Amino acid sequence: MKNIFLISILALSLNGFAQDNTAKKTSKYETITLGGGCYWCVEAVYENLNGVKSVVSGFSGGKVANPTYEEVCTGTTGHAEVVQITYDNTVTDINEIFKVFFTVHDPTTLNRQGADVGTQYRSVIFYHNPQQKKAAESIIAELNKAKVYDSPIVTKVEPVSKFYKAEDYHQNYYANNKSQPYCKMVIQPKIEKFEKVFKSKLKKK
Repeated sequence: MKNIFLISILALSLNGFAQDNTAKKTSKYETITLGGGCYWCVEAVYENLNGVKSVVSGFSGGKVANPTYEEVCTGTTGHAEVVQITYDNTVTDINEIFKVFFTVHDPTTLNRQGADVGTQYRSVIFYHNPQQKKAAESIIAELNKAKVYDSPIVTKVEPVSKFYKAEDYHQNYYANNKSQPYCKMVIQPKIEKFEKVFKSKLKKK
């Protein structure tokens, strides 16, 4: 019941959050890099959002070049599991991207999402331009002010750093492994939550 209530409040709180269109768009496509726990979960959600062209799972924010998944899992490389999203800004926009982000993960738990614990699972927004930075900071301030969550948001907002694509078997993980227990118990509920709130924004199948 609490999850349903939270979804409703979050959707209402973000409903009036208007995009700043004062900056001229120089390209139809834009890219944003987000970390919200296991990248399998975040990837599976954004692949269903209308206007998203591609979602690539990988690692950012660390100090080791070309890290492997196993290395990142140790928590010693400094990387976060992230997805790099390329989207058509004539169909969706950065604020809608952020609305989804703050709906499908818990931005108040430091270095963890559920049973996934470690700095590699931290909540982080790696912005690619000043407009994205402004939008991220504004939406976080708005959510904190509205007390949408029981605790303050701990999501970091940082300039984009080197992105390393994860191994091939991590790409489209949910689509290729729906029968796996993790997919059924962890990813599927996130997708269902996303589809409930953003049913008018889904890609047509």
